[in-house]
Amino acid sequence: MSDLPTRESYRWFMPITTRWMDNDIYGHVNNVHYYSYFDTVANTYLIQEAGLDIHGGDIIGYIVNSQCDYKKAIAFPEKIEGGFRVNRLGNSSVEYGIAIFKEGESDCCAFGTFTHVFVDRENERPVPIPEQMRAALESMLID
Repeated sequence: MSDLPTRESYRWFMPITTRWMDNDIYGHVNNVHYYSYFDTVANTYLIQEAGLDIHGGDIIGYIVNSQCDYKKAIAFPEKIEGGFRVNRLGNSSVEYGIAIFKEGESDCCAFGTFTHVFVDRENERPVPIPEQMRAALESMLID
């Protein structure tokens, strides 16, 4: 039995396109790109499903913490997917759980967390997560 998070541990998925430039000298996706994938997955969910207006909205999300565990290499041109869930939901912050999967595989290649604190765009002070966004995030909350 695997100790890696599996697809069943995540609630929402999106395809990610690996790029030639993602590979490093060793022929696999360099670690720094996984954080870009995490950022893309979380923000795509927020924009498409939770109503985040990145250009004109009153609030923005600041990343205050992130971490990643790497388990299996991926390389361009593999087809991969990002799995998304919410681990914790606070008043103005949310911790996401995100994993990267090769298309069609159950075990992840990498997994980690990513924490946003939502702040007022003008004064950069924490603000409560708006109701529409909170409802969308609650639907991704793991038990």
